[in-house]
Amino acid sequence: MELDIRFEFEAGFHDDLDETLYHADANSLSSTGAKTILKSPALFRHQQQHPEHKDVFDVGSAFHTKTLGVGPEIAVWDGPSFYSKAGRAFQAEAREAGKTPITAADDIHTTGMAEAVKNSVAAPWLVGRCEVSAFAPDPITGVMRRGRFDILGDKFLADLKSTKDASPTEFAKSAANFRYHQQAAWYLDIAADLGHPALGFAFIAVEKTPPYFLSVIELDEEALDLGRALNAKALETYARCVENDEWPGYTPSGFATVSLPAWAFKEAA
Repeated sequence: MELDIRFEFEAGFHDDLDETLYHADANSLSSTGAKTILKSPALFRHQQQHPEHKDVFDVGSAFHTKTLGVGPEIAVWDGPSFYSKAGRAFQAEAREAGKTPITAADDIHTTGMAEAVKNSVAAPWLVGRCEVSAFAPDPITGVMRRGRFDILGDKFLADLKSTKDASPTEFAKSAANFRYHQQAAWYLDIAADLGHPALGFAFIAVEKTPPYFLSVIELDEEALDLGRALNAKALETYARCVENDEWPGYTPSGFATVSLPAWAFKEAA
């Protein structure tokens, strides 16, 4: 199924594309969007038309800026939170000025996280072009895919992740819960389709609290194959929704018959 869609950005790598413009493009599908549309096309459409900015996004942005040296200026609020009237005013003013507002506590933690990455075995993975946006049409559906690479190295791709537990075993659980296997496959395929000789995709998982332990983790081929299968389903679903301008909810009819999770039966045994 090929779609006649006009794209906001040309296919290729874009080094200087503003992150706000990147996220605002409504004519392409991101890895995050692909995950959401598998849950519900209607939910994807709602989030696309009503984007929500959460405070946690700012903390992640500050971590990326301090680690990669690329990103908006950081504005630090000398208070425990932004819940006061003055705090919210500071936050709004900073965002209006294109800055990233964080609290003093988050400033300390993001600095510690960034230094942990720079002084660890992860450091070699930081070599490359940072915060690079990319657009590439899907060869099967014609849907324009987009991705924003934290690190686009000569041969390897890397993505920074803040986490509660960076141990490989726990990160594998996070990867399954947050579908990082879809993200890794998505970015590898975009890079390959644009002619980039990427040999692998690594997650640099960094804990949010001292001593800021971290791990550099690659997902195996079985995980990437599953990610590609899910991405293909998401692209097909997106193409169909755009073509018909129909965005169904969790189920097409609104009705479903379900069983209980396996653990419920085990508890009753």
